[in-house]
Amino acid sequence: MQTAMNTQQLKDFCGRLPGASAREHGHPSNVLVYAVGDKNFAYFKTSEPERWRFSIRVTPERFLELTDIPGIKPARYMARFHWVTLVDAQSLPSAYLQELVEWSYHKALGSLSKVRRDKLIGQAPKHG
Repeated sequence: MQTAMNTQQLKDFCGRLPGASAREHGHPSNVLVYAVGDKNFAYFKTSEPERWRFSIRVTPERFLELTDIPGIKPARYMARFHWVTLVDAQSLPSAYLQELVEWSYHKALGSLSKVRRDKLIGQAPKHG
């Protein structure tokens, strides 16, 4: 049986991605947002009744696949951009969840300029 990640492990994983930052937004949204640059790639709901629900962006194909799984639903207000919400992050094997988070992270990172991307992930610019 594959292991699942608990909320703290998932938060740690998100925070360890190169250039990732976390910020909390209070009332009325009450979310913990993980971003690279100014592009969000994951977030947790931090208040009841949805505390620790986890949302990420996925491919259109994965969106259809995942939203057919009980406990995974289109993310409120973000579904049109193919974001899903996991009611319980432990419902997916950790390797699969890490793959989904990494895709969301790389999608956000890829939307930044090359200069900004290189600066965030610590790569020196290459000179001709």
